[in-house]
Amino acid sequence: MTSASSALGGKFPLTAELTVSRLGFGAMQLAGPGVFGPPADREQAIRVLRRAVELGIDHIDTSDFYGPWVVNELIAEALRPYRDGLVLATKIGAYRDHEAAWLPLNHPDALRAQVHDNLRRLGLETLDLVYLRHTVDRGIALADQLGALAELREQGLLRAIGLSNVSAAQFEEARRHTEIASVQNLYNVVNRTSADLVAQTAAAGAAFVPFFPLGSGFADSRARQDDVLRAIAERRGATQAQVSLAWLLQRSPNILLIPGTSSLGHLEENTAAAGVALTAEDVAELDALVADGETLEEAH
Repeated sequence: MTSASSALGGKFPLTAELTVSRLGFGAMQLAGPGVFGPPADREQAIRVLRRAVELGIDHIDTSDFYGPWVVNELIAEALRPYRDGLVLATKIGAYRDHEAAWLPLNHPDALRAQVHDNLRRLGLETLDLVYLRHTVDRGIALADQLGALAELREQGLLRAIGLSNVSAAQFEEARRHTEIASVQNLYNVVNRTSADLVAQTAAAGAAFVPFFPLGSGFADSRARQDDVLRAIAERRGATQAQVSLAWLLQRSPNILLIPGTSSLGHLEENTAAAGVALTAEDVAELDALVADGETLEEAH
Protein backbone atom coordinates (compact mmCIF):
# COMPACT_ATOMS: atom_id res chain seq x y z
CA MET A 1 0.00 0.00 0.00
CA THR A 2 1.24 3.48 -0.84
CA SER A 3 1.86 5.67 2.20
CA ALA A 4 0.18 9.07 2.50
CA SER A 5 3.52 10.88 2.27
CA SER A 6 4.64 9.10 -0.91
CA ALA A 7 1.15 9.47 -2.40
CA LEU A 8 1.53 13.22 -1.96
CA GLY A 9 4.87 13.46 -3.74
CA GLY A 10 7.20 12.65 -0.88
CA LYS A 11 8.46 15.01 1.79
CA PHE A 12 10.50 18.23 1.91
CA PRO A 13 12.04 19.91 4.99
CA LEU A 14 11.07 23.57 5.23
CA THR A 15 13.23 23.81 8.35
CA ALA A 16 14.87 21.31 10.67
CA GLU A 17 11.57 21.18 12.59
CA LEU A 18 9.03 21.55 9.76
CA THR A 19 8.69 18.86 7.10
CA VAL A 20 5.74 18.75 4.71
CA SER A 21 4.44 16.64 1.86
CA ARG A 22 5.24 18.15 -1.52
CA LEU A 23 1.58 18.35 -2.50
CA GLY A 24 -0.44 20.68 -0.28
CA PHE A 25 -3.50 22.89 -0.58
CA GLY A 26 -3.97 26.59 -1.34
CA ALA A 27 -7.00 27.98 0.46
CA MET A 28 -7.34 31.26 -1.48
CA GLN A 29 -10.24 30.09 -3.65
CA LEU A 30 -12.40 29.36 -0.63
CA ALA A 31 -13.29 33.06 -0.40
CA GLY A 32 -15.91 34.71 -2.60
CA PRO A 33 -15.43 35.87 -6.21
CA GLY A 34 -12.21 37.82 -6.67
CA VAL A 35 -10.98 36.42 -3.33
CA PHE A 36 -13.32 38.91 -1.68
CA GLY A 37 -16.17 38.30 0.71
CA PRO A 38 -17.62 35.03 1.97
CA PRO A 39 -18.00 31.89 -0.11
CA ALA A 40 -21.33 31.15 -1.75
CA ASP A 41 -21.44 27.85 0.14
CA ARG A 42 -19.75 28.07 3.51
CA GLU A 43 -20.46 24.45 4.42
CA GLN A 44 -18.87 23.30 1.18
CA ALA A 45 -15.73 25.30 1.99
CA ILE A 46 -15.59 23.65 5.40
CA ARG A 47 -15.95 20.21 3.81
CA VAL A 48 -13.13 20.92 1.35
CA LEU A 49 -10.75 21.87 4.17
CA ARG A 50 -11.61 18.82 6.23
CA ARG A 51 -11.32 16.53 3.23
CA ALA A 52 -7.89 17.96 2.41
CA VAL A 53 -6.61 16.90 5.82
CA GLU A 54 -8.33 13.50 5.50
CA LEU A 55 -6.40 12.97 2.24
CA GLY A 56 -3.13 13.42 4.14
CA ILE A 57 -2.42 17.03 3.16
CA ASP A 58 -0.23 18.60 5.84
CA HIS A 59 0.56 21.98 4.25
CA ILE A 60 -2.17 24.61 3.82
CA ASP A 61 -1.43 28.04 2.38
CA THR A 62 -3.59 30.99 3.44
CA SER A 63 -3.59 34.70 4.29
CA ASP A 64 -5.59 37.13 6.37
CA PHE A 65 -6.10 39.26 3.24
CA TYR A 66 -8.00 36.45 1.51
CA GLY A 67 -11.55 37.62 1.94
CA PRO A 68 -10.21 39.58 3.83
CA TRP A 69 -10.20 37.43 6.99
CA VAL A 70 -12.72 35.00 5.55
CA VAL A 71 -10.34 32.15 4.69
CA ASN A 72 -8.46 32.18 7.99
CA GLU A 73 -11.75 32.10 9.86
CA LEU A 74 -12.91 29.16 7.72
CA ILE A 75 -9.69 27.27 8.46
CA ALA A 76 -10.05 27.82 12.20
CA GLU A 77 -13.70 26.71 12.12
CA ALA A 78 -13.00 23.63 10.03
CA LEU A 79 -9.75 22.35 11.49
CA ARG A 80 -9.29 23.44 15.10
CA PRO A 81 -7.95 21.76 17.10
CA TYR A 82 -5.28 21.36 14.46
CA ARG A 83 -3.89 17.92 13.71
CA ASP A 84 -0.28 17.34 14.79
CA GLY A 85 2.06 17.98 11.88
CA LEU A 86 -0.29 20.28 9.98
CA VAL A 87 1.71 23.26 8.71
CA LEU A 88 -0.16 26.52 8.09
CA ALA A 89 1.62 29.07 5.91
CA THR A 90 0.30 32.61 5.67
CA LYS A 91 1.22 35.83 3.85
CA ILE A 92 1.52 39.40 5.05
CA GLY A 93 2.49 42.67 3.39
CA ALA A 94 -0.81 43.68 1.79
CA TYR A 95 -4.40 44.56 2.57
CA ARG A 96 -7.74 44.81 0.75
CA ASP A 97 -9.66 48.05 0.58
CA HIS A 98 -13.47 48.32 0.44
CA GLU A 99 -13.34 48.04 -3.36
CA ALA A 100 -11.38 44.76 -3.15
CA ALA A 101 -8.11 46.28 -4.41
CA TRP A 102 -4.83 44.66 -3.33
CA LEU A 103 -2.67 47.35 -1.72
CA PRO A 104 0.80 47.18 -0.14
CA LEU A 105 1.22 47.38 3.62
CA ASN A 106 4.87 46.74 4.38
CA HIS A 107 5.80 49.09 7.21
CA PRO A 108 7.47 47.01 9.95
CA ASP A 109 4.81 47.98 12.50
CA ALA A 110 2.09 46.95 10.05
CA LEU A 111 3.82 43.62 9.44
CA ARG A 112 3.92 42.96 13.17
CA ALA A 113 0.23 43.77 13.45
CA GLN A 114 -0.58 41.44 10.55
CA VAL A 115 1.24 38.56 12.22
CA HIS A 116 -0.82 39.09 15.37
CA ASP A 117 -4.02 39.30 13.28
CA ASN A 118 -3.22 35.96 11.61
CA LEU A 119 -2.47 34.37 14.96
CA ARG A 120 -5.76 35.56 16.40
CA ARG A 121 -7.99 34.52 13.52
CA LEU A 122 -6.31 31.14 13.04
CA GLY A 123 -6.36 30.51 16.78
CA LEU A 124 -2.63 29.86 17.04
CA GLU A 125 0.16 30.84 19.39
CA THR A 126 2.83 30.42 16.71
CA LEU A 127 2.64 30.65 12.92
CA ASP A 128 4.58 27.94 11.09
CA LEU A 129 5.60 29.92 8.00
CA VAL A 130 5.03 33.59 7.20
CA TYR A 131 5.61 34.91 3.69
CA LEU A 132 6.49 38.53 3.16
CA ARG A 133 4.57 39.58 0.04
CA HIS A 134 7.15 42.00 -1.28
CA THR A 135 5.96 45.23 -2.86
CA VAL A 136 7.35 48.74 -3.03
CA ASP A 137 5.72 50.63 -0.17
CA ARG A 138 6.95 54.14 0.62
CA GLY A 139 10.53 53.11 0.05
CA ILE A 140 10.71 50.81 3.07
CA ALA A 141 13.87 48.71 2.88
CA LEU A 142 13.56 44.95 2.56
CA ALA A 143 16.05 44.64 5.42
CA ASP A 144 13.72 46.55 7.75
CA GLN A 145 10.74 44.39 6.79
CA LEU A 146 12.70 41.20 7.36
CA GLY A 147 14.09 42.58 10.59
CA ALA A 148 10.56 42.87 11.98
CA LEU A 149 9.83 39.25 11.05
CA ALA A 150 13.12 38.03 12.50
CA GLU A 151 12.23 39.73 15.80
CA LEU A 152 8.86 37.98 15.82
CA ARG A 153 10.60 34.68 15.14
CA GLU A 154 12.91 35.26 18.10
CA GLN A 155 9.82 35.94 20.21
CA GLY A 156 8.37 32.57 19.21
CA LEU A 157 5.47 34.01 17.23
CA LEU A 158 6.57 32.40 13.96
CA ARG A 159 8.86 29.54 13.02
CA ALA A 160 10.00 30.30 9.48
CA ILE A 161 10.15 33.23 7.06
CA GLY A 162 9.35 33.09 3.35
CA LEU A 163 9.18 35.54 0.47
CA SER A 164 6.56 36.06 -2.23
CA ASN A 165 6.73 38.04 -5.48
CA VAL A 166 10.50 38.51 -5.38
CA SER A 167 13.30 38.53 -7.90
CA ALA A 168 16.39 36.39 -7.79
CA ALA A 169 18.38 39.41 -6.60
CA GLN A 170 15.90 40.12 -3.80
CA PHE A 171 16.08 36.49 -2.67
CA GLU A 172 19.85 36.74 -2.38
CA GLU A 173 19.58 40.09 -0.60
CA ALA A 174 17.08 38.63 1.87
CA ARG A 175 19.37 35.69 2.64
CA ARG A 176 22.05 38.13 3.74
CA HIS A 177 19.69 39.36 6.46
CA THR A 178 17.95 36.20 7.66
CA GLU A 179 17.25 32.57 6.85
CA ILE A 180 14.62 32.16 4.12
CA ALA A 181 12.73 28.86 4.16
CA SER A 182 10.64 29.27 1.02
CA VAL A 183 9.85 31.46 -1.98
CA GLN A 184 6.38 31.70 -3.49
CA ASN A 185 6.30 33.10 -7.04
CA LEU A 186 4.32 32.65 -10.24
CA TYR A 187 5.55 29.57 -12.09
CA ASN A 188 3.82 26.89 -14.11
CA VAL A 189 4.02 24.87 -17.30
CA VAL A 190 3.45 27.94 -19.52
CA ASN A 191 5.25 30.59 -17.45
CA ARG A 192 8.91 29.97 -16.62
CA THR A 193 9.85 33.51 -15.60
CA SER A 194 10.93 32.29 -12.15
CA ALA A 195 13.06 29.41 -13.45
CA ASP A 196 16.20 31.02 -12.04
CA LEU A 197 14.61 31.14 -8.60
CA VAL A 198 13.68 27.47 -8.77
CA ALA A 199 17.37 26.70 -9.22
CA GLN A 200 18.54 29.25 -6.64
CA THR A 201 16.17 28.09 -3.94
CA ALA A 202 17.13 24.46 -4.58
CA ALA A 203 20.81 25.31 -4.23
CA ALA A 204 20.07 27.17 -0.98
CA GLY A 205 18.02 24.29 0.44
CA ALA A 206 14.84 26.39 0.37
CA ALA A 207 11.44 25.43 -0.98
CA PHE A 208 9.93 26.96 -4.11
CA VAL A 209 6.13 27.14 -4.04
CA PRO A 210 4.59 28.13 -7.39
CA PHE A 211 1.31 29.99 -7.23
CA PHE A 212 -1.18 29.53 -10.07
CA PRO A 213 0.46 26.13 -10.68
CA LEU A 214 -2.17 25.19 -13.25
CA GLY A 215 -1.30 28.13 -15.53
CA SER A 216 -4.57 29.98 -15.07
CA GLY A 217 -4.78 33.51 -16.39
CA PHE A 218 -2.92 33.17 -19.67
CA ALA A 219 -4.58 34.82 -22.65
CA ASP A 220 -2.22 33.40 -25.28
CA SER A 221 -0.73 29.97 -25.94
CA ARG A 222 -3.92 28.45 -24.57
CA ALA A 223 -4.77 26.41 -27.66
CA ARG A 224 -1.27 24.93 -27.98
CA GLN A 225 -1.02 24.32 -24.25
CA ASP A 226 -4.34 22.51 -24.24
CA ASP A 227 -3.38 20.38 -27.26
CA VAL A 228 -0.15 19.20 -25.65
CA LEU A 229 -1.67 18.65 -22.22
CA ARG A 230 -4.68 16.87 -23.69
CA ALA A 231 -2.53 14.44 -25.65
CA ILE A 232 -0.32 13.61 -22.67
CA ALA A 233 -3.32 13.31 -20.36
CA GLU A 234 -4.94 10.82 -22.72
CA ARG A 235 -1.74 8.74 -22.88
CA ARG A 236 -1.41 8.66 -19.09
CA GLY A 237 -5.09 8.21 -18.22
CA ALA A 238 -4.99 11.49 -16.31
CA THR A 239 -6.51 14.97 -16.51
CA GLN A 240 -4.77 18.02 -17.94
CA ALA A 241 -4.60 19.55 -14.46
CA GLN A 242 -2.92 16.43 -13.11
CA VAL A 243 -0.35 16.50 -15.91
CA SER A 244 0.44 20.16 -15.16
CA LEU A 245 0.98 19.38 -11.49
CA ALA A 246 2.97 16.23 -12.21
CA TRP A 247 5.29 18.26 -14.45
CA LEU A 248 5.99 20.64 -11.59
CA LEU A 249 6.68 17.81 -9.14
CA GLN A 250 9.30 16.31 -11.44
CA ARG A 251 10.80 19.70 -12.29
CA SER A 252 12.76 20.04 -9.05
CA PRO A 253 12.62 18.20 -5.70
CA ASN A 254 12.29 21.48 -3.79
CA ILE A 255 9.02 22.43 -5.54
CA LEU A 256 5.99 22.25 -3.24
CA LEU A 257 2.53 22.48 -4.74
CA ILE A 258 -0.49 24.27 -3.29
CA PRO A 259 -3.23 23.92 -5.95
CA GLY A 260 -6.39 25.60 -4.76
CA THR A 261 -10.04 24.83 -5.31
CA SER A 262 -13.44 25.17 -3.71
CA SER A 263 -14.58 21.86 -5.26
CA LEU A 264 -14.33 18.49 -3.54
CA GLY A 265 -13.97 16.80 -6.91
CA HIS A 266 -11.11 19.02 -8.01
CA LEU A 267 -9.44 18.58 -4.61
CA GLU A 268 -9.46 14.81 -5.09
CA GLU A 269 -8.21 15.20 -8.67
CA ASN A 270 -5.38 17.54 -7.72
CA THR A 271 -4.29 15.38 -4.82
CA ALA A 272 -4.04 12.35 -7.10
CA ALA A 273 -1.61 14.21 -9.40
CA ALA A 274 1.36 12.91 -7.42
CA GLY A 275 0.55 9.46 -8.73
CA VAL A 276 0.83 10.48 -12.40
CA ALA A 277 4.10 9.19 -13.87
CA LEU A 278 5.38 11.23 -16.81
CA THR A 279 7.80 9.73 -19.31
CA ALA A 280 10.87 11.49 -20.64
CA GLU A 281 8.92 12.13 -23.85
CA ASP A 282 6.06 13.71 -21.92
CA VAL A 283 8.44 15.96 -20.01
CA ALA A 284 10.24 17.04 -23.18
CA GLU A 285 6.94 18.06 -24.79
CA LEU A 286 5.91 20.02 -21.72
CA ASP A 287 9.33 21.61 -21.37
CA ALA A 288 8.90 22.98 -24.91
CA LEU A 289 5.77 24.92 -23.97
CA VAL A 290 6.34 28.65 -23.49
CA ALA A 291 4.03 31.53 -22.71
CA ASP A 292 3.82 33.77 -25.75
CA GLY A 293 1.69 36.47 -24.17
CA GLU A 294 1.06 38.51 -21.08
CA THR A 295 -0.60 37.03 -18.03
CA LEU A 296 -4.00 38.36 -17.15
CA GLU A 297 -3.98 40.54 -14.06
CA GLU A 298 -4.15 38.21 -11.08
CA ALA A 299 -3.45 38.93 -7.45
CA HIS A 300 -1.88 36.59 -4.95
